[in-house]
Amino acid sequence: MNENIKTNRLFLPSVVLSQFAIELPRLLLSLLLIDMASTFSTSVGSMSQLNTVCSAVAIVFAFLMTTLSVIFKHKSLFLVGLLALVISVLGCILAPNYISILLAFSLIGITIAMTTIMGITLIREHFPLEKRAKAIGWFNVGGSSAYLIGAPVIAFIAGIKDWHLAFLAFIFPISIISFYLAFVSIPGKPQTEQSNPSAEQHLTSKKNYFNGIKAVFNNKSATFCLLGSILRTAYFIAIVLYVPSFYREKFLLSTNYASIILLIGASLYALGSLYAAWFVNRFGRKISTVVFLFISGIFIILYPYFSNLWLSLFVMFLASWFSGMTITAAVSLTLEQVPEYTGTMMSLNSVAVNIGNAVGSGIGGVVLISFGYKGLGNVLGGLGVLGAFVYYFLTKDVTLLPKPS
Repeated sequence: MNENIKTNRLFLPSVVLSQFAIELPRLLLSLLLIDMASTFSTSVGSMSQLNTVCSAVAIVFAFLMTTLSVIFKHKSLFLVGLLALVISVLGCILAPNYISILLAFSLIGITIAMTTIMGITLIREHFPLEKRAKAIGWFNVGGSSAYLIGAPVIAFIAGIKDWHLAFLAFIFPISIISFYLAFVSIPGKPQTEQSNPSAEQHLTSKKNYFNGIKAVFNNKSATFCLLGSILRTAYFIAIVLYVPSFYREKFLLSTNYASIILLIGASLYALGSLYAAWFVNRFGRKISTVVFLFISGIFIILYPYFSNLWLSLFVMFLASWFSGMTITAAVSLTLEQVPEYTGTMMSLNSVAVNIGNAVGSGIGGVVLISFGYKGLGNVLGGLGVLGAFVYYFLTKDVTLLPKPS
């Protein structure tokens, strides 16, 4: 009994730590994009495509997860994802050229697909409805805290030598610890499992593996939640990937100051993620998603226009706060769309999220080269505003619908 209690207490921290670990390589890429480009004698725009390729791999594996989540245990898939992270980090440390690091970094896409999908699925399995939004908030804090804690640490270590040392001395050990904690703490059996097994637990034939996909795409609200996920992820690339380079190039800030900006932005994002749970439970998942996404999209459009550093930072920080609130509300809305096929729904949502990452990185790089950071803000922020309209007109909050008698 005591062992079970300990396991339950460590379960959520282990899932949160996994999100912390998988964000660190992308944080390093964002913070040291210019330095890494210099190492491999390529442009900043070209180096940013590491994130695009990573997202493309994540899309492929997220789609595979619609079937793998039916065949294999969720904990096992979660652990495989973290193992891929360990291998990827080693590959980045040893990469001798641009192609090598592109291939090594792409393996993080496997980690993103498996751990994000299974992390959210495990939360739904282990937490009742009224506690899921808060747990999802903490799940999101795991990723944002990588920027809060990791940004100054990476900047400090990279200052001692270069970005290779940051991978070796910081990201690699965290990856190992995350894998171990997940291995020893995640329960193998759902705590909130219903007396009637879910549809997914009965999918034993190859034909039935595709029933979940069919159920999702036959559901209009679920389908447009996926489109919303593409748009809300693409717009956020304007902050998560391009903010450090923007302030370093336009205002000539050092890497250390850029890391402080990321730290503050990540803190606000994390607080927004947690604070959103109150709005979600009080006002509903849909209306919270719409309002937060619309506001943050507007702020992303605006922040590159200010020639005053402090005004630009103020607007960008507001965008970070509302982006954190958006992700908790949007994931909470999506998670409940097709409850009998949670693993499939979240696998397809991960496909959508990584399509959004690829779209945001790919379009962002092209727009940045052609039109600069203002054009980048206009295009990516505009996608966020468009996403708010998609959620408002085309999705439903099924937790507010009357239960069938």
